[in-house]
Amino acid sequence: MGEELTARLLRFIEKSPSSFHVVESICRELTGYTLLSEGEPWSLQPGGRYYVKRSGSALMAFRIPEEPWRGFLLAASHSDSPTFSLKENAQLAGPENYLRLNVEGYGGMLCASWLDRPLSVAGRVLVRRGGAVEARLVNVDRDLLLIPSVAIHMNREANKGYAYDLKTDLTPLYGLEGAPSLCGILAERAGAAEEDLLSADLSLYVRERGRVWGAAEEFVSAPKIDDLQCVFGTLQGFLAAKERASVPVYCVFDNEEVGSGSKQGAEGTFLRDVLSRICAAFGKELPAAAANSFLVSADNAHAVHPNHPEYADATHRPRLNGGVVIKRSASQRYTTDGLSSAVFAELCRRAGVPVQHFANRSDLPGGSTLGNLALRQVSLNAVDIGLAQLAMHSAYETAGAHDTAYLVRAMEAFYSAKLTIEGDRVVLE
Repeated sequence: MGEELTARLLRFIEKSPSSFHVVESICRELTGYTLLSEGEPWSLQPGGRYYVKRSGSALMAFRIPEEPWRGFLLAASHSDSPTFSLKENAQLAGPENYLRLNVEGYGGMLCASWLDRPLSVAGRVLVRRGGAVEARLVNVDRDLLLIPSVAIHMNREANKGYAYDLKTDLTPLYGLEGAPSLCGILAERAGAAEEDLLSADLSLYVRERGRVWGAAEEFVSAPKIDDLQCVFGTLQGFLAAKERASVPVYCVFDNEEVGSGSKQGAEGTFLRDVLSRICAAFGKELPAAAANSFLVSADNAHAVHPNHPEYADATHRPRLNGGVVIKRSASQRYTTDGLSSAVFAELCRRAGVPVQHFANRSDLPGGSTLGNLALRQVSLNAVDIGLAQLAMHSAYETAGAHDTAYLVRAMEAFYSAKLTIEGDRVVLE
């Protein structure tokens, strides 16, 4: 089971080189679900299965139980990863006869990990078609770019620490003078004439495929482990769950790596809008339904580093293949409190899933994630979880090969649970 799931995870990542492709990959798995339009009335029925997209890079899927329901069981993860975004006029001529691409950083990446790797371009292009502007997904899907390091002979200080200048050191090499234009390549991939290419949302991605490795094949490495491991794992749990007396909702937001403040981000109104429309279809009020709901914010956690164990907290030291990690922070960067931690840990115990706990070392403040921002729009009981990983925000990250299966089991148990929330008392059936 674990090996098969890991193989499927790596195929999912390979087919998802941009946030737009992540949503497309999810849609392929939503067999039997009806696509809803935000711009049209919704007719929702008991037993119905639905999904809705926003901006092509965020998605929510849900099922309406046959029996009466009181609230929602939700999980949220994010489709984006640190990368380099192409600027509108991307092609740079020079110096000499080189052709490069003009990019800017997206999110807090480990810059050195992007050097000397085959890269390509993916995302969406906007094309003129008749009297309309149409979005089309593109993936150049070949070794197209590389960001070359400066030789040690020219920078003798390179191995003593280096501050990268994004506009100089991390500009990808595209070709030599006379090479085909990037617009021409994109138009061909989009099946459009170059003159009909109007605009684009494009980013770089690493071409190296994911792989399982280690003395006992206990590790998995790939691009975008953060957060596609959680995107994939929560999706499988959502699809496998039994129907209970809550509406199961699967959420994937975009732009987490840059603060989630967009209309397709966790801090936008997407969550509130969808939950409000579900409630309205069944004559319910969102505040009452939200009080009977529970959110799992799923975004990966830091494992103890093999070469730098000192960065981990003294008593919170997640291990690869150690199971689901519950994350907590006094600063409320994570949504977890004692009640939500206890409820989720109990669900994991019943499912036979080991649980670990993460807290930042007290003098090393960590980043934020989805849950605390989503809760600015809708007040919910919530827990922050993830899977332990190494090299977070590297172009090529590492996790435990067995942990994806733990997450799927935990999320299947969560989505199958009947939770009755009575203030600070939660009954689990």
